[in-house]
Amino acid sequence: MVHDLPPSPAQVPPRLLHDPAFLTAARERDFTTLFAMAHRHGVSYYRISEASGIKSDRISRIAQGQGTVTALDTIIRVADALRIPGAQLGLAARPWENSTPQPRLESDDDGDAPMNRRQMLRGTLAAGLTGTALTALADTRQSLDLALAADTEPADLTDLEAAAETYGYGYHGQPPRQVLADLVTDFAELKPLLSTPQPVATRIRACRTAGQMAGMAAIVLHDLGARKASREWFTTAAKAARESGDMQLLAWIWGREAMVPLNYGAPQAASLLVERAQRAAGDRPTAAATLTAAVAARAYALSHQDEQARDALKAADAYMERLDAGARADTWFTHGEQKHHVHLSHALTALGDTARARESQARALELSAPTSTMTRSLLLVDAAACTRHDGDTEEACRRTTAVVASLPDAYRTGLVHRRALDLYRAIPSQHHREAAVRELRDVLAA
Repeated sequence: MVHDLPPSPAQVPPRLLHDPAFLTAARERDFTTLFAMAHRHGVSYYRISEASGIKSDRISRIAQGQGTVTALDTIIRVADALRIPGAQLGLAARPWENSTPQPRLESDDDGDAPMNRRQMLRGTLAAGLTGTALTALADTRQSLDLALAADTEPADLTDLEAAAETYGYGYHGQPPRQVLADLVTDFAELKPLLSTPQPVATRIRACRTAGQMAGMAAIVLHDLGARKASREWFTTAAKAARESGDMQLLAWIWGREAMVPLNYGAPQAASLLVERAQRAAGDRPTAAATLTAAVAARAYALSHQDEQARDALKAADAYMERLDAGARADTWFTHGEQKHHVHLSHALTALGDTARARESQARALELSAPTSTMTRSLLLVDAAACTRHDGDTEEACRRTTAVVASLPDAYRTGLVHRRALDLYRAIPSQHHREAAVRELRDVLAA
């Protein structure tokens, strides 16, 4: 559809669009220079303000070097106000470019149609690689350079990438619902970057950040017990990761997604998901490959596929030994020693290997921060499950009851509750009348 827009009241003189200083400022999104040059050529700050919707005093301050423009929607409004072609600012072609006559120099031919441009280049090149010919070639190349604008660094995207990195350090004592609210608010800020044409490099970064944020939102929803919503966010995260081309991020997302059915009673479904994640991760010693092997061990152990579970544990340990320091950092995207032992604890507990499970529990608790409410609670429930495996059902119930009763309100539902419920359901019915078992049942029902 062609949008037949009237000329902008702030349209810059056509000769400015061929001025090297103006073109450089546009490429670098130097709005101080752009506004100052437009003003010197007769475009008042008031007219720029009226056309762009930016306050005139802000336009004046920017022209004097006391501010700039970074938000994508504002850059688009300036392009439309001054009638600067999108390519010069690293944007897609603006709607009015198809209907507004383009500025012409005296050397222009009858237009910018492909056939005329082809004939002009052929005629110029027929005389050899002269200065004129090389200039024509350079103009064509530079126009594409501007369209790609790979060196553009949108400030809002940089801020969102930093926010994603910060969220990756986990809860740090904050209630899950608070973390979720903050995460989703920042995630929404990515929409303008993803819903408008962007340079390839910028879109890759935006998609990767979207995949990370959506994946972390899914983790929090999983921890809160919202299984369906968690799976939906993982689907969005995977879509973004695939578009970014980051296979390790995609493997991480699928590995974390497998933990939803794993932790909520469907280990066989989890094993199918995690096998897909393992294929994406490949066989290099990465954080994603280590995570997926550890999750696979848990899924196989809970499915009573003991041999596969032990093979997966060996693979996870082998990857862990080869991880570099960066991949061992304590974030949601990496695979540190504490996280590794949390996975081993659950897998070994499910296998009934209580001696090794207790070793992993002790090490994980040693490495866990005092504020890691959820992680420490899960480890304590695993320890209680080991006690049940060793034959002391009463003590196992007392320990689990103490864990659940001590949880803050924000943690009373979700993953810890589910892990405690799994322990209760594994207790043979002949023990259900015992006082400790009844007390655990009542706490879980409260």
